[in-house]
Amino acid sequence: ESRERLSVCSKLCYAVGGAPYQITGCALGFFLQIYLLDVAQVDAFYASIILFAGRVWDAITDPMVGFFISKTSWTRFGRLMPWIMFSTPFAIISYFLIWFVPDVSRGQVMWYLVFYCAFQTLVTCFHVPYSALTMFISREQSERDSATAYRMTVEVLGTVLGTAIQGQIVGKVDTPCIESPFFFGMTNSSVAMEELNMTHDTESLTDTRNAYMIAAGVIGGLYVLCALILLLGVTEKRESSELQSDEPVSFFQGLKLVMNHGAYIKLIAGFLFTSLAFMLLEGNFALFCTYTLGFRNEFQNILLAIMLSATLTIPFWQWFLTHFGKKTAVYMGISSAIPFLIVVVVLDSNLIVTYVVAVAAGISVAAAFLLPWSMLPDVIDDFKLQHPSSHGHEAIFFSFYVFFTKFTAGVSLGISTLSLDFAGYQTRGCSQPDQVHTTLKMLVSAVPVGLILLSLLLFKLYPIDEEKRRKNKKALQDLR
Repeated sequence: ESRERLSVCSKLCYAVGGAPYQITGCALGFFLQIYLLDVAQVDAFYASIILFAGRVWDAITDPMVGFFISKTSWTRFGRLMPWIMFSTPFAIISYFLIWFVPDVSRGQVMWYLVFYCAFQTLVTCFHVPYSALTMFISREQSERDSATAYRMTVEVLGTVLGTAIQGQIVGKVDTPCIESPFFFGMTNSSVAMEELNMTHDTESLTDTRNAYMIAAGVIGGLYVLCALILLLGVTEKRESSELQSDEPVSFFQGLKLVMNHGAYIKLIAGFLFTSLAFMLLEGNFALFCTYTLGFRNEFQNILLAIMLSATLTIPFWQWFLTHFGKKTAVYMGISSAIPFLIVVVVLDSNLIVTYVVAVAAGISVAAAFLLPWSMLPDVIDDFKLQHPSSHGHEAIFFSFYVFFTKFTAGVSLGISTLSLDFAGYQTRGCSQPDQVHTTLKMLVSAVPVGLILLSLLLFKLYPIDEEKRRKNKKALQDLR
């Protein structure tokens, strides 16, 4: 046990490696939809296709990368580290090009689709091996839990950085909006929008586009820095069971075993609906703040309040799950978001109330960040006890968890953007029709609340409580 202990420096270097995925993911999650609609001026229908196809492709690449990792031979750098090393430079290039508006009248949709999918593939080549690395930094359960808490703190801090960098740089530039054509008594809205576009000050829009590229450059620099700290500060340890045999792992046999493991299926089913709820909130919150609440110049600060609150609350949830158990932390942490999601749409628009709700909602966001990654290693330990002769499937567990959450999130974001199109969303409009306000309220409140309640019911079926965890820990020590 003493040999498996990790130094604080090792835990910090490991934790820093989780920041790139969250920094870029947060920037894309909160800002890509409003960027495509109001800055790149992509039609809402095509924007929904880009978001949906990108998320679905992102989901598909997770098990693909998991498969290739399971076939990767051990090198002097490890089995997982080379994936992180070689994917980083290409990921940064594709990320920057997502936030670039090409000077082409045709092919703009294809541009964003190609580079969005390319980036999602490359960041998956970083994040799947990084997630699986949890099982290879230590075999001691408490050390892995501690390292996961460090990681989640840094990852939530990464979301703060992503929100702050993107929001503050972009927020300093006023994105021009266009008054509704109905105010001008024009019956043909497309003609009205075209005439208004021709007379509108395009210089301000150019400044906004430049601000997005500056933010992308800063985030790309942080991506490189965090990857270097991870590669130089963490040693990937080979499992003792794997040292006994170097026979190649059968991916599909392992996949069949993993998908038949009841505890894993129940865990991902519960977090599937939880992540759906928070993805819907994340994808539509910027539009909700801008149009429904009327805080066009404040939404980036409201997002920052949520993420700062979440960062400061991660240590509390780590303490809570240590003393009261992970299942109790799930019930308390996830359900705490419900009253605040209701309050934000029921009460009249008020900036102070919105900030209070944002800080309170951050507490629940912290739990949603920490708990899945803290509970997955427990499921893998349970699997190892039931299948002691089968090893090397860690990447499958992590990649398919991410696959299911990303796939459903892609479907939900595509549908939500499409529903805004059907509701009559006006690109770059200073105001929106009542149907759009109603749709946004449903997408950030009613639907997430329903999904959270469903996830809490599913967690009742999850079999690994604290007593089961202690028994598994002792059995694994005896087995070794």
